[in-house]
Amino acid sequence: MIQYTRDFKDAIYGQFARIGKSLSSPRRLEILELLSQGPKTVEMLAKETSMSIANVSQHLQTLLEARMVRFHKKGTYAIYELSNPKVSKLLLLFQDMSEDLLAEVKQIRDEFLANQDEMEPLTIHELHSRLQADDIVLIDVRPREEYEYEHIPGAISVPISEIEQHLSTLPYDRQIVSYCRGKYCVYAKQAVELLRSHGFKAVRLNDGVREWKEFQDKFLNSH
Repeated sequence: MIQYTRDFKDAIYGQFARIGKSLSSPRRLEILELLSQGPKTVEMLAKETSMSIANVSQHLQTLLEARMVRFHKKGTYAIYELSNPKVSKLLLLFQDMSEDLLAEVKQIRDEFLANQDEMEPLTIHELHSRLQADDIVLIDVRPREEYEYEHIPGAISVPISEIEQHLSTLPYDRQIVSYCRGKYCVYAKQAVELLRSHGFKAVRLNDGVREWKEFQDKFLNSH
C-alpha cells in the first residue's frame, strides 16, 4: 500500500511539474503573455520578444509539451494560441502572487511606469464608471490584430505605431484613456506621453482586456 501511494504521488506531482517547468523561463512567460492577447505566428513572437525564430520555436516546443499552447496551420505559417482560457487566468494569478511575495516586482514596475506618471493611472473600477458617464475616449494602443481579436467594449483602435496619424481625430475637450496589454505593458505609457506633449488630456489604464474580463465576470456575478 505504501509503495502504491508513493507511486501515485510521484506520478501526479510529476505531471503538475510539467506546468511548473513551462513557467520557469522569463521568455516563455513573455510568450504566454503575448498569446493571451490573441493568436500569433512564430515570426510575430520573434519580433515582439527580440528573439530569433529558432529560440522562439524551442520555447514553444516546451509549452506544447506542457499543453499550455496549441497551433494550427494557415498556409505555410503556424499560428499559436493559448490552449485553454485558464492559462490566461493562471498568468494573472501568477503576476498578482509575484507582486504580493516579491517586493522587487512592484519596485521594478514603479521605476519604469508608475513613478514616472504625473497622474495616477485609472483602475478598472474607475474606467467602468467613466464609461458609464461617457466622459472619456478610450483608445486601444495594441497592434490592430490584437484589438480585432478582443478589446474593451467602446474602445477605438489606435496602434502605438500609428498614433501620430490619429491626432487630428482625437478631441481636446475630453480625457483620453489609453490601454495596452496590462500593467506590465509600456505602450499605454508611451501613448500618454505623446498625447500630453501635443496638449491632450490623457491618462493610462493600469490594466488590459484580461483584467477587464475578470472585473466584468465578478461584476455580473454580484448583481
